[in-house]
Amino acid sequence: MQTWLALPDGKEEIDPAFEHVASDGLPLVEAKGVSARVLRGTLWGKTASVTQHAATIYADIVLDAGASVPIDADADERAVLLVEGEASLDGQPLELFTLSILAPGIPMTLTAAAPSRLMLLGGEAFATPRHVFWNFVSSSCDRIEQAKADWRAREFPAIRGDDEEFIPLPEFPKTVSYP
Repeated sequence: MQTWLALPDGKEEIDPAFEHVASDGLPLVEAKGVSARVLRGTLWGKTASVTQHAATIYADIVLDAGASVPIDADADERAVLLVEGEASLDGQPLELFTLSILAPGIPMTLTAAAPSRLMLLGGEAFATPRHVFWNFVSSSCDRIEQAKADWRAREFPAIRGDDEEFIPLPEFPKTVSYP
């Protein structure tokens, strides 16, 4: 699963970075019928060693049929995505491959009716809204337009070892965009 994270105010223009974190830096939380890998942030008392610039939760959860796990209300924003199986949130069935946004401030319980895999994601709400177009995310629409112009002009630095292929800016991205 590929995930894009927006940066908080004051950090949007930091230098690009890549960070590899070995599996021992991604804690595994296990209970009867539950296995959850914390990929980013802190969840159920375990913290991933991935750098974060804002409070974030991100976990890969595997549930056996009949197993359940609490979803704490600590994060400002939370969502779950059912990627395999059959599960519900507080008794409400989840749709496969549909992002389900959770009400803020309310603890909930995730329960599997069949063996299931889900992603839990969320974190700190930002003070200013974010805009998205293709691979560009910013609190400024003008900054997104500048990034699009820079991309077309090939003013982004080449990626070491992958500097021959150029992906043109799509006229209409297949991803969700919020101009």
